[in-house]
Amino acid sequence: MRLMDWFHDLLFASDAKLLAMAGAGFLLVAGFASLMERRRGKARDIERLDQVGWVPWTSVFVGCAIIGGGMLTMSLPVVIGSL
Repeated sequence: MRLMDWFHDLLFASDAKLLAMAGAGFLLVAGFASLMERRRGKARDIERLDQVGWVPWTSVFVGCAIIGGGMLTMSLPVVIGSL
């Protein structure tokens, strides 16, 4: 029953609330990218030094953080006013 209430709230949420949830999702992806960049930057063996990876984690982090922060900033006045 609780899942249906959550789905109902999501279905009839305002545009600002949906924007805030999408912004939080982007910030979650930015946090994951930061974690993966830190993991890649740790000291490695000399044999594995050429294997740098193919995902630009820093660019993913910066892009998602800017987009997520902007989305949360735009939706903040409406979401705070509805509390």
